[in-house]
Amino acid sequence: MNPYRLYLVTDDQLSVERLQQVVREAVAGGVTLVQVREKHGDVRAFIERAEAVQSVLKGTGVPLIINDRVDVALAVNADGVHLGQSDMPAACARRLLGPDKLLGLSVETEQQLFESESLPIDYLGLSAIFATPTKTDLKKHWGIDGLQQALAVSARPIVAIGGIHQNNLGIIAQTGVHGVALVSAICSASCPQTAARTLRAILE
Repeated sequence: MNPYRLYLVTDDQLSVERLQQVVREAVAGGVTLVQVREKHGDVRAFIERAEAVQSVLKGTGVPLIINDRVDVALAVNADGVHLGQSDMPAACARRLLGPDKLLGLSVETEQQLFESESLPIDYLGLSAIFATPTKTDLKKHWGIDGLQQALAVSARPIVAIGGIHQNNLGIIAQTGVHGVALVSAICSASCPQTAARTLRAILE
């Protein structure tokens, strides 16, 4: 089973109760992995939100990934961490997490893609495929051509992220990418379960 297929990244604007509801519905709809993202820097709140999501995921077999923070992942015994380029170096994160946790890395340029091949990581987040309102400081947009080139050169599973929604998911799925990561297409949907189910059907 490919854990990266339909990869939900949570919206840090949601209340804890709404966050749990969205995750519960999204998993019922076919989400295969959940990353808790928290950009406010409040570690205690991050741990609380991670534990809230973890309680929903218990028994589902869906892995919990923590964005950026290795300490939070260790505190809640999450299934892994997703690092950005300005976070802890992958080698340090791997040493702290041990060999069995999932470790992902966002790559935004060809140079970063090339350098990632020698790092002790499990998968790559290719960012951003298309323009997206949640990321304003982007180095580039890969587009479909860039995604295909990255798939051709990387030995690791690739998760496409950035500006992905129901209308462009089909063309992304056709590249053979291992997974897609979404925030608003699920978190902002009136019914996250229906949204996830529709997205999963397009992917399959």
